[in-house]
Order: sequence, then structure tokens, then C-alpha cells
Amino acid sequence: MPVLYKTIQSTMKNKEGDKLFHPRTVYVGGVNTEKIAQEIAEYSSLSTGDVKNSIDNLVTVLTRHLQSSEVVTLDGFGTFRLAMKSRGKGVKTKEEVSAAQATLQVHFTPASTRNMDRTVATRSLVTGVKCVLYKPESDGSGSGNEGGSGSGSGGGGLDENPLG
Repeated sequence: MPVLYKTIQSTMKNKEGDKLFHPRTVYVGGVNTEKIAQEIAEYSSLSTGDVKNSIDNLVTVLTRHLQSSEVVTLDGFGTFRLAMKSRGKGVKTKEEVSAAQATLQVHFTPASTRNMDRTVATRSLVTGVKCVLYKPESDGSGSGNEGGSGSGSGGGGLDENPLG
């Protein structure tokens, strides 16, 4: 199935005073650990419960390593790392710096391969993806210039089923 997107218009103007249009992902549903475990079990000799237990244990172990300031790489999948993002303004001296000035975020980078010239050849989770413009059939208001935060995470169309 392709990745669906819609057109949104920026709420902010550029230097020329124009509100430009951008693509944003439309989400049509979600899956949880149970569903992923069921699907993995179909490809293996493990039961759904065994797979779910393995996923739960993966999250526990991954969390422990991230919280120990380690970078976690899962071959063929990608790399997880914790990153600090500063909130507000900095301080004048290094003695005033504290962790309270920042929030922690988990960053994920999909696995990639490199060409002989060291350029990135693929990102495993997005290689070969096909993107298709989402056109809701029942909604006549699809003007294509909805506002958005730019993160692609808001409403995203979870209630709208493009397949019928």
C-alpha cells in the first residue's frame, strides 16, 4: 500500500509574503504491539505470545541501554540514540548549565548502505516507497489548503479511510 499525503498551506508567509503549499502524510490507522506480534508470528515458528514477549523485552533492554548513554543499533533496522534539546535560552557560564535546561528525545535513524563512493544508497524503511495524493471521496471540502504544524502528526486523517 502506498504512503498517502495531502496538500497543506503554511500558516506563515515566506520572505516574499506568500503562504506556500507542502505535502503532509495522511495516517489511516495504526497498529499496536499485539498486531505486530501476530504478523511476525505468521512469518516464524513462534507463537504470538512469544513474539509479544520478545518485543516487550526488546523495549525494556533498549530503554536500559539508551538510559545508560549508549547508542543502540539493530542490524537491518536502524539506530536509536538519546539527544538533548535545549529549551529556552542558554546561560552565561558553563557552571550554570544543567540538564533541567533541556528535554530528552529518542532519535531513530533507519539502517542504510553506502555506495563505493561513500554516498548513501538506501534507507531500509523508506526504500521503494510509493507516495500517492490522498483524495477523500465523501468530503467535498477538500480545498487542499488546510493549515498545519508541519510535523505531519496532527489529525492526519485517522478517521478517514481512503479505501472505502
